[in-house]
Amino acid sequence: MTAHVIADDQEALAVAASLAEEFRAGASARDAERRLPRAELDRLSTSGLLAVTVPADHGGADVSTSTLAEVFRLLAAADASLAQIPQSHFVYVNVINRQGTEEQRKFFFAEILGGRRFGNAQSEAGTKHVQDIRTRLHRQPDGSYRLDGVKHYCTGALFADWIPVLARAEDDKPHVAYVPRDTPGVTVIDDWDGLGQRTTASGTVRLEGVEVPADRVLPHHLTFEGPQLHGAVAQLLHAAIDTGIAGGALAEAAEFVRTKSRPWFESGFETAAEDPLLIQRFGELALQVRASEALLREAARAVDAARAGLTDDSAAEASVAVAVAKVQAAQAAVEVAGALFEVSGTRSALNSLNLHRHWRDARTHTLHDPTRWKIQHIGRYVLNGTRPPRHGLL
Repeated sequence: MTAHVIADDQEALAVAASLAEEFRAGASARDAERRLPRAELDRLSTSGLLAVTVPADHGGADVSTSTLAEVFRLLAAADASLAQIPQSHFVYVNVINRQGTEEQRKFFFAEILGGRRFGNAQSEAGTKHVQDIRTRLHRQPDGSYRLDGVKHYCTGALFADWIPVLARAEDDKPHVAYVPRDTPGVTVIDDWDGLGQRTTASGTVRLEGVEVPADRVLPHHLTFEGPQLHGAVAQLLHAAIDTGIAGGALAEAAEFVRTKSRPWFESGFETAAEDPLLIQRFGELALQVRASEALLREAARAVDAARAGLTDDSAAEASVAVAVAKVQAAQAAVEVAGALFEVSGTRSALNSLNLHRHWRDARTHTLHDPTRWKIQHIGRYVLNGTRPPRHGLL
């Protein structure tokens, strides 16, 4: 695969906008038929978008966090499943950037610039909680590792060239092993059956006696030993996806009401779009979407500011700003996607129209991290100046 190399933020946004329009056309059919977006992901790879955070000294555009968030918002407004797939790709590019040796950075950044994709094998099911990681890296006599475990919700793994695997080593600390998708002992199972985000293929990865060279393992635990933006960037991309879902749902609702909805007989108007009660509701929904977009931009600026001068205080401010954006975006995505039916009328509930994909995507994606805990950390920070914890989910 040969990939274009994007030069700067402006080109990244232009490419994202163009691809979003291309992907929007088939989004509903892909969801309805659960047709996995392999061709669309190849388009993402060859476009160069997946390499836009590669540092400039390794040949990348090193775009701002603000640009990256907008890329995800644009893609999610067109197809939320498709936008979710590369989220973990950028998270694990960040791990290499922060914890990789110069040789590791050189190797992996060349892979990314060449269009290679990262998936993820992070979460596990049936454990005590989300950070109870039982997948293990066992050091071998020659210094390499044997990797064993079972992972769930592995978004992107089915389509990946490399699968970053979160595991604990003999020190019981979390590491990330970067494993080629076709390595013996790696089995990727397409068993995702979520009600929403149907085409993310967020299934199971089994790891049985997988051989991993020592130079493909990074000490992820070091990420959290000082001020960090790992969690803030990861959560910002989730917020961008939710914001995109809300905006996409609002745009589709407006188009439906303008072109297909009938006016309520008591309104006295010829078209539904003239109904003052519907106009009022669209205004309320637009406030939710625009608030989400504004808070997303503000959070991204906070992350960029923290990148320029990373301290405990700047990292905390960025994490809280992202938490605020994520709470608002999650609420807006569910509300606006649900209100689509309220404003559009009975016909909009026809299964054949598949307008419910927006709500299904919103309801599924917003379960990713509980916003109730983000509100707790926001409140503690505002009231008592308590910095949020460094656990990667803020």
